[in-house]
Amino acid sequence: MGSDRTVAVFGAYGHTGRFVVAELRARGFRPVLVGRDPDKLKALAYGTEAHGAGAWGTEDRAAGAYGTEDRAAGAYGTAPDIRTASADDPASLDRALTGAAAVINCAGPFATTAAPVIEAALRAGIPYLDVAAEIEANLDTFAHYAERAHESQALIVPAMAFFGGFGDLLATAAMGDWTAADEVHIAYGLSSWHPTAGTRTAGAVSRERRGAGRRIRYTAGRLEHRDDAPPTLEWPFPEPLGPRTVIGEFTMADVVTVPSHLTVPEVRTYMTTEAARDLSSPDTPAPAAVDERGRSDQTFLVDVVVRSGGAERRAVARGQDIYAVTAPLVVEAAERVLTGRTRAVGVASAGRMFDAPDFLRALSPYISVELFT
Repeated sequence: MGSDRTVAVFGAYGHTGRFVVAELRARGFRPVLVGRDPDKLKALAYGTEAHGAGAWGTEDRAAGAYGTEDRAAGAYGTAPDIRTASADDPASLDRALTGAAAVINCAGPFATTAAPVIEAALRAGIPYLDVAAEIEANLDTFAHYAERAHESQALIVPAMAFFGGFGDLLATAAMGDWTAADEVHIAYGLSSWHPTAGTRTAGAVSRERRGAGRRIRYTAGRLEHRDDAPPTLEWPFPEPLGPRTVIGEFTMADVVTVPSHLTVPEVRTYMTTEAARDLSSPDTPAPAAVDERGRSDQTFLVDVVVRSGGAERRAVARGQDIYAVTAPLVVEAAERVLTGRTRAVGVASAGRMFDAPDFLRALSPYISVELFT
């Protein structure tokens, strides 16, 4: 293991990866930029295309398409660390992780990349985190690595992203002192959803794995596949969103993360119909930056309701850009892992690995959260 401030980012030049690299820099970490394409890695490190300023420094310090090492180093005193690696080349992954204290996998589809990067992290003896939203890929991580990682005291945190990790943190915080609940409902109120190319590819992989036209839901304490259409209903979002039509059983990675550690037989997720239409339309463009941080104008409200008997508890979160907000989520997780602020070993979701209320408070510069317990 190397410096505890050096974190490898696999898929660094992808849409979410660039946000993660920038967040690591902002917190004083030294990211190692890892990916298959050396030209894209150089463009990220030295150029101006990565959300406005390159990964290494501000717009004033950026130096054209590739720039120079000295200028890219800026006030941090060191040049970018660029390493080419591919998920199908274990030796290249081993080289990429040399000297890193942890690795964050941002390269989908995770059905293809998660296992090879986890294996490399285990060989290197460092923690692994990813931002996978793919239900099947996250199931694979728990199924294939839970026992092995626990025996070796390794730390593996899958789905440390908006879908999967964030909902799990909110549900865990809303549970409070309850040891079990009857139902967890997670309703996503997105103003729009302009999917990235990676989101579209990951979705296609998941659909192929589960079979054309099939969907998943979590009920009676297990996952089940269904061939019927999901229900449409109205969800009473808090203001300013208010009641909205949603797709019921619009199943996301929360059905893997939440029941992985909470005793709850019913986990349902919902999506506003406008966002669902955006996602399904092949004509919806990719997200476009509207501010200096590279965020899109998408806003979100996540409403989590936990019920036990006749009692109800709730968590409500508001913010901007589901891709951008994944960066502080996974980087906060990495920082806690590297500073020993964890509650589990092996494969664990965000709500199991971390103190959920404290974690959510740490996100206050990026997300507003209200707990009604």
